[in-house]
Amino acid sequence: MSEFIYPQARLIAGVDEVGRGPLVGAVVTAAVILDPANPIKGLADSKKLSEKRRLALFDEIKEKALAWSLGRAEPEEIDQINILQATMLAMQRAVAGLSLVPEYVLIDGNRCPALPMPSQAVVKGDSLVAEISAASILAKVTRDREMAELDLLFPQYGFAQHKGYPTALHMERLSQHGATPHHRRSFAPVRNALIDAEVLATSQTTAL
Repeated sequence: MSEFIYPQARLIAGVDEVGRGPLVGAVVTAAVILDPANPIKGLADSKKLSEKRRLALFDEIKEKALAWSLGRAEPEEIDQINILQATMLAMQRAVAGLSLVPEYVLIDGNRCPALPMPSQAVVKGDSLVAEISAASILAKVTRDREMAELDLLFPQYGFAQHKGYPTALHMERLSQHGATPHHRRSFAPVRNALIDAEVLATSQTTAL
């Protein structure tokens, strides 16, 4: 992680999100302030780690970090204010939830939410900045677990498999079964599935 030059600050929080692309569930964010005296080996972009390694790091980060916090924006909020604004809101919530106030915040991506302290966006930050890597792991494991729980409630959709992303399987099940209360209605594939279901119901009623 030597390619990134850290700002001159003592308490630095890294922030990342998981779940902008899926059609279902919340967008989940995490903020992490690591302890320089208690380093964590093997931090990397959560998507590049095996699930077993991610789960081990998830527990280690929560144990060793000076502070960590999760934030989220629910599907209803995403539908009301759009996914970008909902992601910014979830990031603000994660930072606000930290038990220590960071002096500086590093955000994965190319834009920062409005925060009460200095911040910087870091493209590919989850690969360059240890704090952002840690945040990406907390956010991903948390959201994946929520998708596994949703899978138990709605087994016909395959949420544990595709995590809510618009895969061929998800699109097929969406057209077969319609949308759950947890689907994001402002996303075109969900909106179209709802319209199709309404058309089908109307045509069946007319046929009767």
